[in-house]
Amino acid sequence: MMPLRCIAIDDEPLALELIRDYCSRNPEILLAGTFEDAISGAEFLNKNPVDLLLIDINMPDISGIDLVRSLKEKPMIIFTTAYRNFAAEGFELDAIDYLVKPFEYQRFAKAIDKAIEYKRFRERGPAEEGESIFIYSEYKLVKINLADIEYIESLQDYIKIHLTGTKPLMSLMPLKRILEKLPANRFQRIHRSYIVPLAKIRSVLNKKVQLSSAVELPVGDSYSGFLKR
Repeated sequence: MMPLRCIAIDDEPLALELIRDYCSRNPEILLAGTFEDAISGAEFLNKNPVDLLLIDINMPDISGIDLVRSLKEKPMIIFTTAYRNFAAEGFELDAIDYLVKPFEYQRFAKAIDKAIEYKRFRERGPAEEGESIFIYSEYKLVKINLADIEYIESLQDYIKIHLTGTKPLMSLMPLKRILEKLPANRFQRIHRSYIVPLAKIRSVLNKKVQLSSAVELPVGDSYSGFLKR
């Protein structure tokens, strides 16, 4: 894979100097430019597509979040900021990662590795693409193998993904959105609060589904049609 072509936008010259140093250590990155104001960075992005944008959030002319929202073609995003309280808003924009200043090279390299893995995931063929999905959990992008999903539970604004052999993952999204990411021939919504993998249904009795893990889940009246199918 070609190196990630990226730019950095930050109103702090020292922060940009650090990013230039970190990028120079990593052969997987091609730093195409650095900008001390968001307007100049946005003008460059409108004329020069990149794979990855490293951007500060709190800037005087326009915030990094507002700039990202304004982009017609969005590259992968890594936010860099001194303020943790912007994290939730940043991840609503599907940011790859969120680096809190000051960050060491190891933490920076880990964020870059996530971007590389995500790019590879998007470039795979259709057969491979359906084997895993990416979910934002605890301010990071997490790869989940579909075969490891036991079931998915809705908890108001969050979902809880129950996995084989490890602790569940929490993510801020509605059940409908995660269902759109899953292959329709392998997963079924059985209740307003539950999605299950069809391959892990052991039995169905009295509007209850028993999974191979022995967990029993209710089947909602609105979703009982799948039983006939």
